[in-house]
Amino acid sequence: MLFRRVLTAVLAATTALVIASCTDDEKKTEEVVKPSSEVSEPAAPAAFSAEAVYFAFDDYTLNSEAQGKLSSFAEYLKTNKSAAVQVEGHCDERGSIEYNLALGERRAQAVKSYLAKLGVESARLSTISYGEEKPKADGHDESAWGQNRRAEFVMSGQ
Repeated sequence: MLFRRVLTAVLAATTALVIASCTDDEKKTEEVVKPSSEVSEPAAPAAFSAEAVYFAFDDYTLNSEAQGKLSSFAEYLKTNKSAAVQVEGHCDERGSIEYNLALGERRAQAVKSYLAKLGVESARLSTISYGEEKPKADGHDESAWGQNRRAEFVMSGQ
């Protein structure tokens, strides 16, 4: 019986301590950090969202429009050394799964090679082909197919 009274007292004390520690009576202090006018750090570059480049039917060569987009993208990458890029190659639905995976890889490799030619380190560039598996546009006409024949970019480390 004495043991039970001691155990009850211990449990009651423990419960009281737990409940007391759960209250939010403490005033929280906020630390305000004001920028110093004496120290001027360069602003971080804004995140760059590279536009997809598009390809002709059954082709992986870069037209002049694609080369222009990639030139701008290469300049961004050369000034942002921590950014790495995965180039994703895509195809329209025409052709076999195997053929489209190979064509998507050739498209991604063409983009990677062009960016490397423009001075972006190859080690920062990787490729993957999705073939026809991730269409941008639904449909079974030239309008949809034209949007699906592309290379897109996934950035990391910006």
